[in-house]
Amino acid sequence: DTHLAELYRADRQSGTVIGIIAVLALVIACLGLFGLASITTVQRTKEIGIRKVLGASPRELVLMLSRGFAGMVGVAFLIAAPLTYLLMQRWLENFAYRIEINAWVFVLAGALSLAIALLTISFHALRAARTNPVSALRSE
Repeated sequence: DTHLAELYRADRQSGTVIGIIAVLALVIACLGLFGLASITTVQRTKEIGIRKVLGASPRELVLMLSRGFAGMVGVAFLIAAPLTYLLMQRWLENFAYRIEINAWVFVLAGALSLAIALLTISFHALRAARTNPVSALRSE
């Protein structure tokens, strides 16, 4: 039993390091997305003000601002999912008893990525949707 534990010790350590790197990458990506959402809402302040004056609801404004980011996450997922599948298959070939990779893992990862991205963006989108349109249009 100790021999078997010793054989997989390196894999457990690799898993821990990869997990830490993944969390750091996720935090950095969320910070970048947060900054990009901030820049986008500042650039579109006048458009948001005009849409509010013309009767757009906060829900419509949030959807308008989130749509582009959801598309970016979708494209990133379409690129990352096949690459991840190939890398995982190659890694699993090294084991005598290996498991098959299920599609639901990728669906769950894509849904989780989209949810995290939308939560990150929602702060700026909701703030922009709640601002007074007069203050947005005052500078013109």
